Amino acid sequence: MQASTLVQDARGEKETPLSDHLELLAVMARDFAESMDINATLLRALSRIVDFVDAEGGALFLLDDARVELTCTSCVGATDITGIKLRADQGIIGRTVQANAGEIVRDARTDPSFYSKVDEQTGFTTKSILCAPMSVHEERLGAIELVNKRGNDPRFTATDLRVLETMAASAALALVNARMAEALVEQERVRRELELAAEIQRSLLPARQDGAFPIHGVNFPARIVSGDFFDFFTLPDGRICFNLGDVSGKGMDAALLMAKTASLYRCLGKSARRPGRLLARINAEICETSTRGMFVTMVGGLYDPATGIVRFSNAGHEPPLLHGSDGTFQSLPAESPPLGIVPLPANAAGFPEAEIQLDGGTLYIFTDGVTEGYLEGGATLQVEGFKEVIRHHADRPVADRLDAVINLFNRRDGALRDDLTVLAIDDGGPVEVRQTAREPNVAAPRSTPPVGERLCVITVPARADRLKLIRDAVTDAAMLSGCGEETVRDLVLAVDEACQNVIRHAYSGNEAGDMVVDVRREDDEIVVLLRDFAAPVDVTKVKPRDIDDVKPGGLGTYLMQQCMDEVTFMPPPADGGNLLRMAKKIN
Repeated sequence: MQASTLVQDARGEKETPLSDHLELLAVMARDFAESMDINATLLRALSRIVDFVDAEGGALFLLDDARVELTCTSCVGATDITGIKLRADQGIIGRTVQANAGEIVRDARTDPSFYSKVDEQTGFTTKSILCAPMSVHEERLGAIELVNKRGNDPRFTATDLRVLETMAASAALALVNARMAEALVEQERVRRELELAAEIQRSLLPARQDGAFPIHGVNFPARIVSGDFFDFFTLPDGRICFNLGDVSGKGMDAALLMAKTASLYRCLGKSARRPGRLLARINAEICETSTRGMFVTMVGGLYDPATGIVRFSNAGHEPPLLHGSDGTFQSLPAESPPLGIVPLPANAAGFPEAEIQLDGGTLYIFTDGVTEGYLEGGATLQVEGFKEVIRHHADRPVADRLDAVINLFNRRDGALRDDLTVLAIDDGGPVEVRQTAREPNVAAPRSTPPVGERLCVITVPARADRLKLIRDAVTDAAMLSGCGEETVRDLVLAVDEACQNVIRHAYSGNEAGDMVVDVRREDDEIVVLLRDFAAPVDVTKVKPRDIDDVKPGGLGTYLMQQCMDEVTFMPPPADGGNLLRMAKKIN
């Protein structure tokens, strides 16, 4: 049987049965549970409350996040004040919010807190006000205000206040639940976006190579996305372009700058032959577009497996460590500021470069997350600890050495202080070859190659003082292939003359250019490919002059043709420059 208990107000007047209150509360609860639109549901709830209490109108005000302003988000009645804003302590509704207690104002005109400007602007006459706070566990969300009770007596009763307080509490709970649900949805969306960003980041890193490849790297982010990166890729001339960088800051901003910088390096690194100039170009781009004071520390360079030479530039990064074949360590400090801090002067050729001979050693490049990361016991590894780990595992393959370093850190539950990134360039070391007069650390073939394979590749600046390096490398390669002394002499003479032509004519004495000499054995021939990166030459104008013509010039081409069995200009490479092919029979 339906409950028929009656509620009496302070004046002893009979009010609405309690069952009706419960029914309204149940209807509102069902609305809140079923609706996906909390604002529309609050408006519907306000309309039900106004009708139930028999008021002329009502408004629902919500506090902003800063708790300094109240805004009318829902309104029912003859006058629409949706959007009106009040200070958090303004008017009767502000007083209710601050006190977190409901109240009845039987004569609004006599209340000093009454905000009369609304009536003045709308023409509505407010006689009495009923107001109840919306709060959950002392968290104040806003308040509901009803105006002018209908009937002979326009004054609200204590029972009306209890009803409104109950309904306001129900609306507040529904609002909190809705906001929590929205927050969970937003968190899930952000989580999925971060996972997608992390997947994209992982795709930017090079795949793990087999043990024979000379460069290996590892990256473990402290969070879902990382501000560290590394990359390496092989160029057409056999050299390997590499980089490792660390973006300042954490989170999505750092990840976006990481992706941009890594992409710039890979794109520009396929055509730029000088690491310092490449970093200068990337620096200019980051300085132009970077915001919030972000910057990138980076080491970028080229490794030539045929010579064991690394040429690199360090822009404000941790000093790489060269672990020599004799067990000693050499630190290589940065000579330039990080990328993105200040553009280089217009007359600057690029960032400073360094050139080292690995000579059977290994070059380690790493971020500060490695040396400053927490170990299992809570201590940090530091540079000396890093050296000790490398020294202890020096007899293991380079990929295993990197794993040994990473495994030291407490990575359970993502408890990393910073991203962990290490890149290692491992040099196999030269083998003993027939010695000729040569400078220390000159390129030499690493082993006796089978027929049809590369003997050596050497890249040097287009300068006359570097020709001896080329002559020695070509001499060793030719002798290793079984060439006689006369063949070796002719081969070296032709290559030397061709390189001088590149220096004098192709680059016109500009020492900023590079030359690449690639020596191969193809069946019973020694083949030399000479590559430059200057403007393409008009091969129709490159003709040898008759030996009887005593005018200067032109004899270099004649000499090359006399020394070699074949001298041919190949089609210009896709990325520019010139390619000369010279071949000679082995005897």
